[in-house]
Amino acid sequence: MFSNPTGGYNTDSSGSESPHLRDRRRLRPRLPIADDMTVLTIRIERIGLKDASQCIDPYISVSVKDAQAVDLTPSQDTDVPTTKDNQYVIFNTNVEIQQYLEKLPRTAAVFFEFKHYKPKKKLTSTKCFAFMEMDEIKQGPACLEIYRKPTDFKRKRLGLLTTKPLYLYLNLILHRN
Repeated sequence: MFSNPTGGYNTDSSGSESPHLRDRRRLRPRLPIADDMTVLTIRIERIGLKDASQCIDPYISVSVKDAQAVDLTPSQDTDVPTTKDNQYVIFNTNVEIQQYLEKLPRTAAVFFEFKHYKPKKKLTSTKCFAFMEMDEIKQGPACLEIYRKPTDFKRKRLGLLTTKPLYLYLNLILHRN
């Protein structure tokens, strides 16, 4: 576990959640399995960052957008993880995509924005992002490149965060009747 600037584990002095974490969009339950429809569960395992141990209250916002950056599902935020080391923030969290894959356009993509708290500025900032296009969604492990901010939901101007081989590691689970 790692502590936040108040000395507790992602809580304020009263033991409740840190104020900057209260307005996050919580994870949603899995969609019901329907005939001839596929539900996607994404297990966010870890993200590699050169300064991972310095990130305060990190989390990942997951959203699905079309090619024009229009939201296709509600955005969801992971919980703050309890483990990190020098190069990795370890999440081991499942995110249930809130639309059947067959109902999403082929031009859609799933976005993962890594966010963390900056106490000097008293705000939550996006550090980097990754995305997965629909043709990349396959059962099993996935390794995504990490891009520098700002998040480009239209996928036109992408720049890698670092030259080091650091990635977002996922495991994709497809549920089908």
